[in-house]
Amino acid sequence: MKKESSIYRIKRPDTAIRTAIQLPSSKSISNRVLILNALSYSPYPIQRLSDSDDTTVLERALRSNDCHFDIGAAGTSMRFLTAFLAKIVGEWTITGTTRMKNRPIGTLVDALNQLGARIEYIEKEGFPPLRIFGSALHGGEITLSGGISSQYISALLMIAPYMEKGLVIHLEGNIISRPYIHQTLILMTQFGVQSVWNDRTIRIAPQTYQPIPFTVEADWSSASYWYAIMALSKQADMELSGLFKNSLQGDAKVARLFEQLGVATTYTKQGIRLKHNGMSCKKFVYHFIDEPDLAQTFAVTCALLNIPFRFSGLQSLKIKETDRVEALKNELKKLGYILKDSQGSILEWDGERCEADSNPVIATYEDHRMAMAFAPIALVRPEGIRIEHPEVVTKSYPAFWDDLKSIGFQIIPEAMDNDN
Repeated sequence: MKKESSIYRIKRPDTAIRTAIQLPSSKSISNRVLILNALSYSPYPIQRLSDSDDTTVLERALRSNDCHFDIGAAGTSMRFLTAFLAKIVGEWTITGTTRMKNRPIGTLVDALNQLGARIEYIEKEGFPPLRIFGSALHGGEITLSGGISSQYISALLMIAPYMEKGLVIHLEGNIISRPYIHQTLILMTQFGVQSVWNDRTIRIAPQTYQPIPFTVEADWSSASYWYAIMALSKQADMELSGLFKNSLQGDAKVARLFEQLGVATTYTKQGIRLKHNGMSCKKFVYHFIDEPDLAQTFAVTCALLNIPFRFSGLQSLKIKETDRVEALKNELKKLGYILKDSQGSILEWDGERCEADSNPVIATYEDHRMAMAFAPIALVRPEGIRIEHPEVVTKSYPAFWDDLKSIGFQIIPEAMDNDN
């Protein structure tokens, strides 16, 4: 869709939703497989690679003969490419958007430098842009907090087989986003590299990746927005293609979690089918430590269903594309819901309401998940919902607005008001 408008007004379909949607491919799998494909010098093109901005940026960088890389707002690409370039002989620089220059990367840089890399900060200590002097890495043992982004850990794991001594990572404290680390190790195994993960220690000996043909599965994180649409629809019957029950993605748990919000999942040969199950919990309580990317979807859906909630394990949300906890509080308040947070990892709503804005515009904070999590609000507001900078969805799901249009949602471009 065209991107010239600053605001979309989203209005609900006039008829019951009956549809089959081909979801985008998994961004998390695509980005990892791009690195593994490059490290294995694979002659095979990756099938069904994600068309998201993050993946496109990383693929372009890996194919480039340049020594300077601007990865825009792609956080995964920043982390993975930093580690990848650290082992490639040469001098490299990597930068991004203003927001990216304020997303910390010091933990990863310190770890790489400890393992034999030479990486310097070009501007602010602990943040991109970076200057990387790539060379062979000696590897060895390091200790990291389990509370850091799993992308830091995955970035180190994927280059570990080519370190002279291999790599041993000891993780201290609570390990967040464990499924993403597991996903990385399973994909590495498929490319021929063995690892051992015992309790809090991951060991990878020096090895060589083997090239393989690879097809990327559909994205469970993207499926969550269709679950929300299902939960908020009075009548709907929906099929989502390309999803598997035994998925590598931790966000596949969305199927079980939405049972409490009235959505049943049936697995088919093509993917899944969604229907209402008549259930509705009195309060939704969940620890999102392993599935932080689902939190926005559930916060919006629970509020609109008038179901109080208490989410914990959200500490990683503050270093995502934006501070997602503050963003949720700000934008749901525009709709009349007063959320509270505490301890840096808890977000809850006890049913407290305030007067809603008369014609709210949802800010997206350069965060694709804000736009997609709030879009289903159109189903419960006759006047629809206005979403600012809707083009942010290209970061993970470029066809999102087109897919909504295909099932009858009205997507109406509007000019941005001077006071917005």
